[in-house]
Amino acid sequence: MMRDMTKETVTWIKEFLEVVKNCFGERLLCVGIQGSRARGEEKADSDIDVVVILDKLDFDDLKAYDDVVSALPEREKLCGFLSGCAELAAWEKSELFQFVFDTKVLYGSLDFVQLGTEEDLRRAVHSGACGLYHACVHNILHEKSPEILRELYKSAFFTLQMKYFAETGEYISGKETMRRKTADTDRIIAAGAISVRTEPGVFTAEFERLARRLMEWSGALITTYQQ
Repeated sequence: MMRDMTKETVTWIKEFLEVVKNCFGERLLCVGIQGSRARGEEKADSDIDVVVILDKLDFDDLKAYDDVVSALPEREKLCGFLSGCAELAAWEKSELFQFVFDTKVLYGSLDFVQLGTEEDLRRAVHSGACGLYHACVHNILHEKSPEILRELYKSAFFTLQMKYFAETGEYISGKETMRRKTADTDRIIAAGAISVRTEPGVFTAEFERLARRLMEWSGALITTYQQ
């Protein structure tokens, strides 16, 4: 269940599970972890992206959750997604593919979540590409920020995951695996996503090249995956 996670993350998760179980009892339907911590790729300052699903969620539950996790170590790194069961089950279908496949379930189950159709999957790719294209053009013209470009490449990897899944039926969680399995511009996007973590300075040194690649890649996806 906790394979691939570092020893430090496993220790933290065990403590987290204990406090949320004690707080919500049988109302707790699922606890999971996402992102770099789930893959064992985190840095010292990486967020701890948790998923917590209750039978239902109201404002008082948020207050109770905040109270119990505030005593945990590294509380400032804790982020993620809390929801009631009904809300998640009725969520926008195009967003559920990424959510379900990226969640390493540690307690309970997400079996109640029904994934969408092929059309929903294509909409996930199209929506991600539209957001990337808009933000990339704005950054090239106005902000001219290497830091924003880094964040866009981080986001682009999620769209690339959906594109690859739509084309092959295989979901790839790791960036290096994606780089090895893809070619042409897809491989460049995967390599850029790796550089977000390993070579942040490249986004300053090669801003124009990387921005051009991302703009052209996302623009092509918009037309290819149009609804």
